[in-house]
Amino acid sequence: MIAKTFQGLEEVLAKELIDLGANDVQIGRRMVSFTGDKALMYKANFRLRTAIRVLKPIKRFKATDADDIYEALKPFEWECFMGTDTSFAVDAVVYSEEFRHSKFVAYKVKDAIADHFREREGRRPSVRVTDPDLLFHIHIADDQCTLSLDSSGESLHRRGYRQNAVEAPINEVLAAGMILMTGWQGETDFIDPMCGSGTLLIEAALIARGIAPGVFRREFAFEKWTDFDAELFDSIYNDDSAERDFAHHIYGYDNDWKAVNIAKANVRSAGLASVIDVEHRELADFTQPEAPAIMVTNPPYGERLKPDDLFDLYRLLGTRLKNDFQGNQAWVISYKEELFNKIGLKPSTIVPLFNGALPCELRKYELFSGRFSEFRESGEQLDKSDRPTKERRPLHLRQQAVADKKAEKAEKAESLGFDNREEERAYLTRLDRHNEFDRQQQARERKERLEQREAERQQRQSERQQQGERQQQGEKGGFRRPYKSGFKSESRGGFRSEGKSGFKGSEGRGGGHKPPFRDGGKGFGKGAGRNARFQKPTFRNNKKG
Repeated sequence: MIAKTFQGLEEVLAKELIDLGANDVQIGRRMVSFTGDKALMYKANFRLRTAIRVLKPIKRFKATDADDIYEALKPFEWECFMGTDTSFAVDAVVYSEEFRHSKFVAYKVKDAIADHFREREGRRPSVRVTDPDLLFHIHIADDQCTLSLDSSGESLHRRGYRQNAVEAPINEVLAAGMILMTGWQGETDFIDPMCGSGTLLIEAALIARGIAPGVFRREFAFEKWTDFDAELFDSIYNDDSAERDFAHHIYGYDNDWKAVNIAKANVRSAGLASVIDVEHRELADFTQPEAPAIMVTNPPYGERLKPDDLFDLYRLLGTRLKNDFQGNQAWVISYKEELFNKIGLKPSTIVPLFNGALPCELRKYELFSGRFSEFRESGEQLDKSDRPTKERRPLHLRQQAVADKKAEKAEKAESLGFDNREEERAYLTRLDRHNEFDRQQQARERKERLEQREAERQQRQSERQQQGERQQQGEKGGFRRPYKSGFKSESRGGFRSEGKSGFKGSEGRGGGHKPPFRDGGKGFGKGAGRNARFQKPTFRNNKKG
């Protein structure tokens, strides 16, 4: 059998399968193959947190063109799986120069099935795109073809507890994978200061309580198979031996009231309101938690926030971690290297991941009080045991490689394997947004460099002028009075004042102590969605923010 997942989560999925009792577990690209009986297939669909779907291969063959596919599948014994009254659909994934479009491959498989039954029984089964009785999956890599039965049906990331979502919510499978990568199993409190619709909170609660993610689903595709064992699946569904008590608590915060209300509704839908608290709070109000905690968060990447706002958000996140999360661990996933740089902390672990089509990184920050030298002298060490075993390319090189690959694929649009033109246009639109972000960032950096050079030039000119004036006044014997009204006054009224209202305030140190993160906060502004929730942070000594 084959369990599919996101790139970067293969090892996590493999460990889950081993824990379920799978045999011959082998890791591939975005998939893990394994062997097991019918009970294991049911358990894999019901209990795996990082699987997108579970496939059962039924035929493997070679094909160099569409006619080969048709000829290989038409005589296949389809009666073992379906009849003329069975509705079906075909999903195709193609990685081959011989086959230019996955949709055409799916049509050939459908034709083979239809012609098989028409010639033998005089009638054919019907094709139903939505909610078919059987869903076939054909995968082609070069000339190697694998036809499988999809035992999951609807993607397993659709748990069933989500009532609504904010813009750009994190996928449930990715959220669960991130949490499992941290090694957290409910030993401490869990915090997400930018919780959005609450996906990370709910997945964390399911992990801490040992609740199977499939408990919320209405059905699985294997329940429509002719050999479905209802009694066996009922025993798996009703087995709560893996569930356990959770002695700590999970906290979620967001500065967007819409996101808070959506997260609360999703938490209630999952029946986890007793262990999850969701509140409306600003990131700037975050203070040291009362109990040990782990933070896992998915900040906006820049899809809908302006670059200036985004940099301030990550800078503020770094400030809060340095000052108010000491003694704990924080895990942050993001897309841009320059966003991580604004956090201002050195990660102890970097894990490459993909969030959809975006090459991201999950970074671990270990926060300790005092100086790092004191931390080491006390005998403590940073935990580097969960660093990736493979050599990691810098994020900007990975992003450049992805961009080059996308550019190459754009020239061969037909070989991308999109199911329709709308998907292709959406892909190219998203790519254009990323490129626009890069252009804005580069323009901003050029502007900052020009302004810095101009400021340095003016400062040098001013210093030369002041030096000449002091020399002239020294010759006349009137040095002290002109110095007080000239150079020193200009320094106090210019540079120091500007530093107080700009530099110090922008680092978040000019606003005094904030209210406790859990016990209160001040008023909040209105947000505008998942990726536009955080407005530019304001501080007491910086009226412009």
